Amino acid sequence: MKLAIAQINCVLGDLAGNAAHILQYAEQAKQQGAQLLLTPELSLCGYPPEDLLLREGFYHACALALEKLAASVSGIAVVVGHPHEQNGKRYNAASLLKDGAIAATYLKHELPNYSVFDEERYFAHGNEPCVFDIGGIRFALNICADIWEQEAARRAHDAGAQVLLVLNASPYAIDKHTSRYRVIRQRIAETGMAVIYANMVGGQDELVFDGGSFAMDCDGILTAQTAHFEERLSIMEMQRNLRPAGEHVAATSKEADAYRALCLGVRDYIGKNRFPGVLLGLSGGIDSALTLAIAVDALGADKVHVVMMPSPYTAQISLDDAREMAKILGVRYDEFSIESMFKSFSATLENIFAGRAADTTEENLQARIRGTLLMALSNKFGSLVLTTGNKSEMAVGYATLYGDMAGGFAVLKDVSKTLVYRLSRYRNSLGYVIPERIITRPPSAELRADQTDQDSLPPYDVLDAIMACYVEQNLAIPEIIARGYAEADVRRVVHLIRISEYKRRQSAVGIRITERGFGKDWRYPITARYQDEF
Repeated sequence: MKLAIAQINCVLGDLAGNAAHILQYAEQAKQQGAQLLLTPELSLCGYPPEDLLLREGFYHACALALEKLAASVSGIAVVVGHPHEQNGKRYNAASLLKDGAIAATYLKHELPNYSVFDEERYFAHGNEPCVFDIGGIRFALNICADIWEQEAARRAHDAGAQVLLVLNASPYAIDKHTSRYRVIRQRIAETGMAVIYANMVGGQDELVFDGGSFAMDCDGILTAQTAHFEERLSIMEMQRNLRPAGEHVAATSKEADAYRALCLGVRDYIGKNRFPGVLLGLSGGIDSALTLAIAVDALGADKVHVVMMPSPYTAQISLDDAREMAKILGVRYDEFSIESMFKSFSATLENIFAGRAADTTEENLQARIRGTLLMALSNKFGSLVLTTGNKSEMAVGYATLYGDMAGGFAVLKDVSKTLVYRLSRYRNSLGYVIPERIITRPPSAELRADQTDQDSLPPYDVLDAIMACYVEQNLAIPEIIARGYAEADVRRVVHLIRISEYKRRQSAVGIRITERGFGKDWRYPITARYQDEF
């Protein structure tokens, strides 16, 4: 028999639109001879619905949409993910739609309550398998986190299932697919069942779902691999020994995947929220250059507007490189000096600042003037301001509230400085867009004379490694030092991370591409006196 995976990009809350999308894929799959179509987790409503799941009306609307979709399905069986209310409890569910009706419903067993997931807040646990026959093969359902534990797959096997269908809304993180393969192979080794893994694709606020749906046979051999970061209908044929065979897209580099994830996150955040375009401040530095490249690749040059706002400390090469890049990409470019505004602010504050040396106050004034101008342009023309700060800066507080942090979407929020350089090199390997000097010159905020980032920070390769240990791996200070990093550097970086929480809490939402970003999966108190020692 043939079956299909609909690797679709859902719009959260657009029940009619998502249902129409599923039905369209069902018709295409049927025309290609498929008897069964598998869609991702909560495909009817989109994922994650968050506190929409606390509203009674949301479940009622989803139930009506599911009934209407079921009535429209004919000539093919379709598995659809949806929220479900039953006997006063609420579930993350998947239903088999067949012959115009809802033939069976599975209730998710394992409810993740870690990282970016809060399913214990919304759902009750299911505990029964769901097994059905299509084309003489006994299929069972699991939903996402179910497959990461043993029990749900074991129950399906014990109920007579031969092939496990897994609906997923698994967010992207660098190298996440290797973890998925490892877990699926564990379940296959325990149960002997082949697995069909369907994953959602698309951006939803800070999350990006990368697709990459796949199949493995009962020996754990990868027999089909769908493309990442794009919608796709994938047809598979169940061959002898229940071996699901289909297209096999080659893997790409970590840099390629991360870059595509960032582009998809920007495209869907702007598109799904119906912004007409984006606006960003171009500085001649590498962070704004990479942000610009991503924005153009995601949206097209006609939807991107860049503004260069030189101060007395802006180097001529920064101006030259910014102009060159804007010309290469064909975006609207405007340039106006903030020198007179900076002088006006300084003159206004001169008396009250008398006797005090210039410091970060004057540096931050420049950033805040720029932020004000960008937000004025955003208000006037409707474009969303993209902030350009990276994860390294956000970690240690080297970003200005109401200045370079002003904006609506933080493209590089989970991209370390060292990864910024790797992604810039990767983008230029596809076609030259970032002037070489931007990549090779020492990074600088250019807010005072002869300033470089390394004046007050460890080298970025050291800072980023310490940050990854502390933020992404949850290692303690002694453990980080034991990895060979200087104690002074470790303690300084951890101290800066700890005291910068109040800034991060006010930062724009941004795309998550690591296993732990400064978003939903980072929940530290602002007010706390605990000092990390152990």
